[in-house]
Amino acid sequence: MRPGALRRRLDHGDVGRMSNGNYMMTGLHGLDEPLLGNRDYGGRHSEGKTLECIWVEGQRKEHLHWAALLFTNLIVQWAQWIANIVLGSVSFIARILPLPSNTQSGSNWKLLEPALNPLQEARLRSLQQRLGIPYDGSRLEHQEALKQLWKLAYPHRELPSLKSELWKDMGWGGGFISLENLIFFAKKYPQSFQRLLHKQDGNRSEWEYPFAVAGINISFMLVQMLDLQSGKPSSRAGRRFLELLAEDEMAFDDLYCVTFQMMDAQWLVKRASYMEFNEILKSTRTRLEHELSLESVSGLKDLPAYSLLKR
Repeated sequence: MRPGALRRRLDHGDVGRMSNGNYMMTGLHGLDEPLLGNRDYGGRHSEGKTLECIWVEGQRKEHLHWAALLFTNLIVQWAQWIANIVLGSVSFIARILPLPSNTQSGSNWKLLEPALNPLQEARLRSLQQRLGIPYDGSRLEHQEALKQLWKLAYPHRELPSLKSELWKDMGWGGGFISLENLIFFAKKYPQSFQRLLHKQDGNRSEWEYPFAVAGINISFMLVQMLDLQSGKPSSRAGRRFLELLAEDEMAFDDLYCVTFQMMDAQWLVKRASYMEFNEILKSTRTRLEHELSLESVSGLKDLPAYSLLKR
């Protein structure tokens, strides 16, 4: 199952108008750029050291040690992949191959995928089904959800027509899960939601990020980071997320709220403006991956950034 997603291309006038973006729906597998730019959130960079430089530096004994360890890990992962195909299970390969551990980095993370219990399987399947639903303005339930978001965001303003220019105040447009994420945020953490929507914290830039467009980017980034496109998440963050999903059926939506608040905090600390949004989102992803890797984190409320949220 390959979930659907949202792809957004900005008009050149977007920077001046802040929220007049045009949106185009496509499959997640065809999405090769974030909504506010073309940076790859998979961790690749166009700048930095070349592979040749890295190899030359790797001649030193300590680097050779790490290269050998990584090569061993790669062999184990390859063997696991073969076993999954031929045997339909990781149990056999787990019995015959020792599991290298990353004790040097202070982590006991195992390379082999953990077996999912029926509850995790059901919750992961339900989440992936949600990811596959594009926003469709012709569907009554999607129209009602959009109206609900407006009422939660602007409780004292009259609900406009769905074709009204007032929707640009929110910068809206996105896949249905992005809309669900925002509604969840507004309901569960109304104080944080309102403060982010109206940019009430800190010294703000003259060119601020459009609120809902930022939310769409965060939904997209989390899907990538947690490896939710695949049948079973295989990234380190994705496997940790499965543990959180076992404890909280709405773990994705809760993590979305934490990430949005974390992103805004990064925005303020770095005194960022609209054109730096991609850098801030990348920084947010790195920080979130770090927090998810902490051994002290057994639930979403254990994430250090969770304390930033206000109800």
